[in-house]
Amino acid sequence: MARETGRRGFFKEALNQLMQPVAEFLDDRIGEPVPVEAANRGHLLRPPGALPEAEFLEKCHRCGNCVKNCPANAIFALEERVQSDLTDTPYIDPDEQPCVICDSLACMYVCPSGALQPVYAEDIKIGLAIFNVETCLRTKDVACTYCIDTCPIGADAIHLTTDGIVEVLESGCTGCGVCQYACPTVPKSIVIEPDIAREVLVD
Repeated sequence: MARETGRRGFFKEALNQLMQPVAEFLDDRIGEPVPVEAANRGHLLRPPGALPEAEFLEKCHRCGNCVKNCPANAIFALEERVQSDLTDTPYIDPDEQPCVICDSLACMYVCPSGALQPVYAEDIKIGLAIFNVETCLRTKDVACTYCIDTCPIGADAIHLTTDGIVEVLESGCTGCGVCQYACPTVPKSIVIEPDIAREVLVD
């Protein structure tokens, strides 16, 4: 646990240092950050190994084991909503903390209901990164590559094309959300969409 906590701190500090050079640009051109609530696009990302949404909701005990045992503190319990069947179900918000695909994959193994199924790290598919070229800093003559530089998978998941445009490779992207977390634009130029079979909207 100590090793994972240190890894989390190092991860956050590295991202903070990486984003520092464009801070003035963002302040001048984009303005004040939008609150997380306003930026929330209404989609839920489930933890690694989650069953398709209908099965997930049927099996999940809402016990909080995955939330408590996530070494990266990347899993949250959904607060009470109009859709009461979603209350206390676990989700990931990459704007707050992305899944770092930790070595232990603890969330899968502490799930007592089978709502989260153990899978190999390379088979994890939380969602898919969707890139929006129109809001990307690269269209404003800023040589930003944060989404690429921070991706834990690397060129197999995301890279620059010969035209200098960010390209996400569906075959390699796990949907962990590190790219979304690292992206400095508001709104984000790259966001994680859940798998179509798992997609659920919250009010």
